[in-house]
Amino acid sequence: MLSGPPAVMATLEGCRCRGASARNNNSILYSILKSDSFVTPEAHQQHSHHHTLQHLHQKTPSSSSSSSAPASLQELRQQQACSCGSTRRRGVLRAPQVTCKAASAVLVKTLRFVKNVPCFRELPEDDQLMLIRSGWAPLLVLGLAQDRVDFDTTETVEPSMLQRILTGVPERQSEAVTGQSRAAVGVSVVDIEAIKAFLKKCWSVDISTKEYAYLKGAVLFNPDLEGLRCLHYIQSLRREAHQALNEHVRLIHRDDTTRFAKLLIALSMLRAISPPVVAQLFFRPVIGTVNIEEVLMEMFYGK
Repeated sequence: MLSGPPAVMATLEGCRCRGASARNNNSILYSILKSDSFVTPEAHQQHSHHHTLQHLHQKTPSSSSSSSAPASLQELRQQQACSCGSTRRRGVLRAPQVTCKAASAVLVKTLRFVKNVPCFRELPEDDQLMLIRSGWAPLLVLGLAQDRVDFDTTETVEPSMLQRILTGVPERQSEAVTGQSRAAVGVSVVDIEAIKAFLKKCWSVDISTKEYAYLKGAVLFNPDLEGLRCLHYIQSLRREAHQALNEHVRLIHRDDTTRFAKLLIALSMLRAISPPVVAQLFFRPVIGTVNIEEVLMEMFYGK
């Protein structure tokens, strides 16, 4: 059971959206922690992993639009190429079968975690969809950190536009080859380094199970999305997650006055990790082109 000041824990009781009365007696973060620490039998985990991969393999390939990266990340991408832009550094998984299996296991745990947060399920379905689409990737990477899932990559080179021109590839054919080559050669080395830097940060801080639960709550309830119907309620849920995390750190790590700041820094590092990159790196090497959002909706809602 979670420990914390009565004032904080009182605000976590039940779920209230647009003035609705509470329908659940468990606190939000207690439910998060309870679901996150649930131990699944090995046989059930293997079934879940197989079921997840079946979902992924059965999907029809479709293209997905990539979100724009933060300015700092774009600058890093520009710096990774030489001055003439002749090559672009990209990376692929060294053991895609093993890493994809581990990532699919974390994906199952991530969706189970979200399902077991009662206040999330009481949100309007439109808000749920928006939060899942924006949060599944950072939640997955948090899960990789919690489960100590490490991975190795090998670097490859994507031909630049200049190289394609010099080799006589027509413009239209060049555009088609560009899309195919990017799919074949993985993701930007800068994106891989961002994920690895986040994992190392979490492992260096030695985050506990409770702290991971609070961090996941802060990631899941993202009030920065446009079009949320219960915006103020979602803002309050994130605020409660931060407050509960701060109180927990002050109670357990009294001598470490910088720990809470370190955890917030780790959270900020997740902003440089986009869902298309996570899908491309951890799932596409094995399952090919797949609309990961459709898979998530089927797994979460059973559609």
